[in-house]
Amino acid sequence: MTLWVLGLNHQTAPVELRERAAFAGEALPRALASLRDTPQIAEAVLLSTCNRTELYAVAESAAALDQWLQRQAGDLGGYLYQHADGEAVRHLFRVATGLDSMVLGEPQILGQVKDAWSTSRAHGLLGQRLDRLFQQTFAVAKRARTDTQVGANPVSVASAAVRLAQNAFARLDDSTVLLVGAGETIELAARHLSEGKVRRLLIANRTLAHAQELATRHGGVALPLEGMERHLAEADIVFSATAAREPVIHRDAVAAALRARRHKPMLLFDLAVPRDIEASVADLDDAFLYTVDDLERAVEDNRRGRREAAAEAEAIIDLQVARFVETLQADAHHAPLKQLRAFGEATRLELLERARQQLAHGKPADEVLELLAHGLTNRLLHPPTAALRAAALSGDAELTRAAERLFPATPGYAHRSVAGHAAAIVRRPDPTSSSPAPVSPDDADPAPQA
Repeated sequence: MTLWVLGLNHQTAPVELRERAAFAGEALPRALASLRDTPQIAEAVLLSTCNRTELYAVAESAAALDQWLQRQAGDLGGYLYQHADGEAVRHLFRVATGLDSMVLGEPQILGQVKDAWSTSRAHGLLGQRLDRLFQQTFAVAKRARTDTQVGANPVSVASAAVRLAQNAFARLDDSTVLLVGAGETIELAARHLSEGKVRRLLIANRTLAHAQELATRHGGVALPLEGMERHLAEADIVFSATAAREPVIHRDAVAAALRARRHKPMLLFDLAVPRDIEASVADLDDAFLYTVDDLERAVEDNRRGRREAAAEAEAIIDLQVARFVETLQADAHHAPLKQLRAFGEATRLELLERARQQLAHGKPADEVLELLAHGLTNRLLHPPTAALRAAALSGDAELTRAAERLFPATPGYAHRSVAGHAAAIVRRPDPTSSSPAPVSPDDADPAPQA
């Protein structure tokens, strides 16, 4: 089976397609259960964020992954990319390091990769190959971020949105901000807003306790999600990032809020995939709506500042990919030998136990030894004999040539015989006897030095 990655991201697909392929909340365990029940897929890790959905898998073919994703998200046309083996390894290393992110070097993606790995492991989808790959990925990402400046002054989508709000729209110290959700993105936004001395912070979430925790840390006011619309008119700026499958902020609610505000402008950031805010809100006068795709342009300056560091990180990744692939290839070369030795050992143990039972039942030792030798020979030679017979019938000359190397007509080695050792004895004069005494060549005097 081959190591594959199949996915789409902010570079290949617009947000309306990414949200179709997003797996969050209850959708994620259902998707993982479906992967576990797909016989063509041996191992799998599903990474789903606001900017990407990627399936890492050990599978018979990429077609099996494509078919599975189509069943989950429909036809994604030409928006998907796929990589195999070494290129799949490289892609994962780059993703975890933040080199494939909308915000170059952003640190949140590594935590999201770790969460995806942990969740897959909890659902019984990890095997040795993927577990080993992801463990190596974490080490590579840590080294790249330690040895280069790619993660210096980290910038997230949330911080980019806050910066855009500061630079292009409003003074935070004179603004009321509504945060919808209580996940990592909203946590980051709350932190940046508090550092920016926001005048008033409202936090709405489906689970009120989570909103209260966030409000306590950042000096905000917690609201239940169902009561959010009553406070929407108070908000000069809205950040929304929930795991809802359908919009939580609707056009009618925003229109009503703008009327209550006497059409004082409102800035809205939809940082969720699937989207939290109805797209038609952008059509309203005095409503300025940005999605994660719009922030792509806002973070271009950040990209330019980190490209030199990114080149250094890419060099580290190149080296680590080569080493990881070499290790995989070495393991693959050793696998047949391990299999052969395991077969031989299992055969030995089985026939040895049978011989012991025969001895215990009083069968003569010579007869037991004869049966043991005969059984070992037949058992060990049966698989190659059957394979060679089939090769002869099919004209498989390659296997025949391999057999000639593996089973030469005469052994390619020989142990030194006792008789041969004795014949190699030389004689040294014995001062107490007229007859020379035997001496081993190892004991003979060394040759005189020139």
